[in-house]
Amino acid sequence: MSAGPLPREQRVAAIRAALEAALSPQSLEVQDDSHRHAGHAGAADGRGHFNVDIVSQAFAGLSPIARHRAVYAAVGSLMDTDIHALAIRARTPAEAS
Repeated sequence: MSAGPLPREQRVAAIRAALEAALSPQSLEVQDDSHRHAGHAGAADGRGHFNVDIVSQAFAGLSPIARHRAVYAAVGSLMDTDIHALAIRARTPAEAS
């Protein structure tokens, strides 16, 4: 990943690319909700708030906590540089249908 923060307009694409590479999702939506948190103390450092809805066979047999850990591992250093908050909905294809 990057050594420093990305321009705001590149963050969704970077999150999407990291999740696609690590989890091969069948469905993936990444939404930047940073505008809804303007003035929030946690966003003062410039990192953003994002929602992820991901459907992947990689989640089969994993607990909800393990699924979230897999997503956090996939986005890696973006958590340090670009993401302040990440809301995650992680499902298997069977759960999504």
